[in-house]
Amino acid sequence: MNAPVSGPARPRVRMYTSAVCPFCIRAERLLRTRGVDDIEKIRVDLDPDRRREMIQITGRRTVPQIFIGDYHVGGCEDLQALDREGSLATLLHGQAA
Repeated sequence: MNAPVSGPARPRVRMYTSAVCPFCIRAERLLRTRGVDDIEKIRVDLDPDRRREMIQITGRRTVPQIFIGDYHVGGCEDLQALDREGSLATLLHGQAA
């Protein structure tokens, strides 16, 4: 079982999301099970400018788009793959993947 993420070195977690996206819900659930209490959710379904921002930054049109610190994880499947290989815990503790 993974220990909760704590301490001052914890990077900010940002997620571009929409209201009823099942992949967004899965990604958030995984992050929370890994101890992330604070996820900055950016609702692209409510703000077209934020959707354009997401596309410009990531080159992707789908949600979620997840950032841990400055690292662009990608979508839900990318997050799950990082978790399977053990790199997610590393990222959440402020270390490069």
